[in-house]
Amino acid sequence: MVEPTRVAVTGASGYIALHVIAGLLDQGYEVRGTLRDMARGDKVRAALARQTEVSKLTFAQTDLTSDDGWDEAFAGCRYVQHVASPLPMVEPKNHDDLIVPARDGALRALDAALRAGVQRVVLTSSIAAIGQGHEARDNFTEDDWSVATPEIGAYALSKTVAERAAWDFIAALPEDKSLELVTINPSLVIGPLIDPDGSASIEVVRKFLAREVPGSPKFGIGLVDVRDVATAHIAAMTAPEAAGHRYICNTEFRWMGQIAEQLNREFGPSGHPVPTRVLPNFMVHLVALFDPVVRSILPDLGQKRDFDSTAIRRDLNWQSRPMDETVRATADSLIEMGIV
Repeated sequence: MVEPTRVAVTGASGYIALHVIAGLLDQGYEVRGTLRDMARGDKVRAALARQTEVSKLTFAQTDLTSDDGWDEAFAGCRYVQHVASPLPMVEPKNHDDLIVPARDGALRALDAALRAGVQRVVLTSSIAAIGQGHEARDNFTEDDWSVATPEIGAYALSKTVAERAAWDFIAALPEDKSLELVTINPSLVIGPLIDPDGSASIEVVRKFLAREVPGSPKFGIGLVDVRDVATAHIAAMTAPEAAGHRYICNTEFRWMGQIAEQLNREFGPSGHPVPTRVLPNFMVHLVALFDPVVRSILPDLGQKRDFDSTAIRRDLNWQSRPMDETVRATADSLIEMGIV
C-alpha cells in the first residue's frame, strides 16, 4: 500500500490554514499542522471534524519567533504550506511586532523545509506586498512590488519584507541545494468560518452586520473567497509550471457600499439591517478617531485598485466563486456561529 503524501501546514488554527487543511484532507493527503500552543489541537481537530475526516491529521509545535520544533514538524513532508503570519485587528505601535515574526518565520520555514528535503513550499503572501505605496497607479500584476516604506503600514510592510526575504533565500541557494517556492498573494479574504475565532479580514462584514459603523466609507478593496484561496494553495503545491512564481488571487473589486447594500437586502428582513448610506469623508475621519480599523483605511478613501488574476487562472486553472455568494456565506457563517 502506498503511503499518503505528507504536507505540513503552518499556523494550523488560522482562518486560511483551516480551509487549506480541510482541502488537503479531502484529497487524501496526510497533514501535519503546526501550532504555537498545542493546547489548541483538540479545538482545531473538532472544528475540522465538522468539515472532513481528520484521522490523517497530526500536530507539531512551532513558533515563528523560535528555532525550536521546525525539524520535527517538517520531517517526512514532501510539501509545506507556510500560511502562518501575524494579522492584527489594529495597527501595532511598533512595526517590528509584525515584520520580525513574518520575515523570520518565513525564513525558518524555508530553512527547515530545505533540511527536511521538502520539494516545494507554498507561502501565503498578499496583494499588500504588490500594490501599496504607488502613486497614480490603479492596475497591478505579479511583476509589481509594494514600496517598502513605513507609510504603507505595518501589515503591508511585513508581507512585503517577508516575501522578499523568501525569494532572496531561494535565489541564494547553492547549486547543490534544491527547493521550489510559490507564493499566493490574495486580496482581502472573506468567506465562511470553520472555527468561530475568526479573522481580522472578515471584520468588514462583521462590522456591518453588528451595526458598528453608521454607514459605508467611500472605500473599496479586492475580495476573494477563503475557499478559493485554499484551492489556489493546493493547486500551487503540485502544478509543475507554478514553481518560482507568485500568483495574485483576486475575484473582484467592490466598494463597501455595494457590500452593505447586499447585506441589508439579504439579511435585513431577518433581523440584521445594515446602514446603506455612503458616509462623507469628514465623517469617516471622525469615526476613525475611535475605531482603529476604520483609521487604517483613511489613506485609501476613494481609490480603486485592480489586481490582475490572469496568471493564476491560466497556470492553475483557478476559478473563483461569484462574490455575492461569498459575501452571503460570510454573513451566514457569522450569524450561525453567534458572532453577530
